[in-house]
Amino acid sequence: MADRTLPAGAYAQLVGLHSSDSVLITGVYGLGKSSVAAEISYLLEQRRQPHALLDLDYLGWGGNNFDDHAAGFSTCRSSTAAGSSATATSRGSPAVPYFIRDRHSLHAVREATGVPLRVVRLSVPLRDIEQRLAADMTSGRRDDLREAASSIAAREGVGVEDVTVVNDKPIDLVAQEVMTWLGWR
Repeated sequence: MADRTLPAGAYAQLVGLHSSDSVLITGVYGLGKSSVAAEISYLLEQRRQPHALLDLDYLGWGGNNFDDHAAGFSTCRSSTAAGSSATATSRGSPAVPYFIRDRHSLHAVREATGVPLRVVRLSVPLRDIEQRLAADMTSGRRDDLREAASSIAAREGVGVEDVTVVNDKPIDLVAQEVMTWLGWR
């Protein structure tokens, strides 16, 4: 398998969207998926570029199904209309943060969102995730950290991506790397 990791410093000056694709930002809990997606949204907003942000990780917290993975799919399916509406209204490309464990899950999310998705998997070592969460280690975050460790050990989510980006730099630089890879410069 070819190395699909972007080289360090692969970001560039942002100029304009040249892609009709949307981006799915994936990876285990604590990697910064929502933060990177929000920064992409901010950068596009600063350029007055039409866009949408459909944070399935955040939306998946609600509902009465306490299996996070299943709840996320339920949320994704019920958000199809919202995602399609946001895309049609903005005439821009959405960023979608959500942890995809396997190709079957990716297929389900692609169907549910109804838009072409290019997949960026964020990556950092587990010890970095632990350090990020240490300042505010709630019971829920301890559970999320255990699940992240288990997913990393099982290599869940590895191989579903089009490219891997190491999220060990400031969020704005990581967002620019992703946007450059997408051709959104």
